[in-house]
Amino acid sequence: MQLRYNYRLYPTPGQRDALARAFGCARVVFNDGLRARQHAREAGEAYMSDGELSKRVITLAKRTPERAWLGEVSAVVLQQALADLNMAYRNFFASISGRRKGRTVAAPRFRSRKDNRQAIRFAANARFKVLDNGRLKLPKIGDVPVRWSRPLPAAPSSVTVIKDAAGRYFASFVVQSTDEPLPPVESEVGIDLGLTHFAVLSDGTKVAAPRFLRRAARKLRWLQQDLSRKQRGSANRKKAVVKVARAHARVADSRRDWQHKLSTRIIRDNQAVYVEDLCVAGLGRTRLARSVHDAGWASFTAMLEYKAARYGRAFARIDRFVPTSQTCSACGRLDGPKPLSVRSWTCGCGAVHDRDVNAARNVLAQGRWDNSNACGAQVRPARVPAPRREAGIHPDAACATRSVEGISPR
Repeated sequence: MQLRYNYRLYPTPGQRDALARAFGCARVVFNDGLRARQHAREAGEAYMSDGELSKRVITLAKRTPERAWLGEVSAVVLQQALADLNMAYRNFFASISGRRKGRTVAAPRFRSRKDNRQAIRFAANARFKVLDNGRLKLPKIGDVPVRWSRPLPAAPSSVTVIKDAAGRYFASFVVQSTDEPLPPVESEVGIDLGLTHFAVLSDGTKVAAPRFLRRAARKLRWLQQDLSRKQRGSANRKKAVVKVARAHARVADSRRDWQHKLSTRIIRDNQAVYVEDLCVAGLGRTRLARSVHDAGWASFTAMLEYKAARYGRAFARIDRFVPTSQTCSACGRLDGPKPLSVRSWTCGCGAVHDRDVNAARNVLAQGRWDNSNACGAQVRPARVPAPRREAGIHPDAACATRSVEGISPR
């Protein structure tokens, strides 16, 4: 399995200028390639091959006065920019033809120099190198200082240098995972995700929602109001934009760190993990949209999925239309829909249920049922994680308010 390891970079002022040139050249090559493809289509010409496109927008362009400065950056950076364009076209064609599942992918768009995020990629043929003094040697950029939070488990096959909206620089290494599976354990768990409690486990454990965005809302409001008062195009407005981006970055980093710790603990303690296939995209269009986005269910379940594949655990999603909150986990009786204000109920068999714990137990039971064969033996999925994508919306679903049984009204 291939994994990404991200580290913070601290380039010098001269290296920042070199990275800015590399970002700009990669963006120009991407846009030139996209423009050439569009002009060929409008003229009724055949689809331009990747090799012909590379020759036109890189090799021949460097010989012209208008694009001679493309030679100031590594040629691998320019080739990787075209590789991104070609992959975007392949995904677009696969999407409109039905060969790609999930949401429809739009055609490639031009990149803007005002984009908040800029990135370039160095493949193995670029001869980047991690030096003995801990610095990252990048061609035509120099030896960039790196904050190594942990060692790389193997030699990286590529590195992507990223500048985010907050002005921070990161190096994202792609390495081949060499982790051994964790020792097997007997326990399995079903997880019911919600807003009052971020996660309720089938063993009765309740994890409170941290609500990082809600806690930072006041400061974000002040910064956004200060930004709105700045004159457009001024230097002070640019500074205010960076302040807002840094505040949002702190919220995202805190959420990501908390989710990593929780997902690692769940995967370590359980042999199989089952969650509900929530329609996050649909819930993001309801009155609870801010709370849904603050929770970050999609990123959390993606962490559970790839960590399960990485450490030899089983992971599965159950159908979102399974009535987990309407079914008694003791006798299996379907008791009918209940408003979200009902947090506990008593079944006809006499069992008293906490709404969320009962739903988590039903998620566990349904997950075991879906992932067992005719003989009742557990069937593990392959150790390759599925591509991350949001679930679609069921055509007969009346919005998506039923998808999350753990939501409580505000």
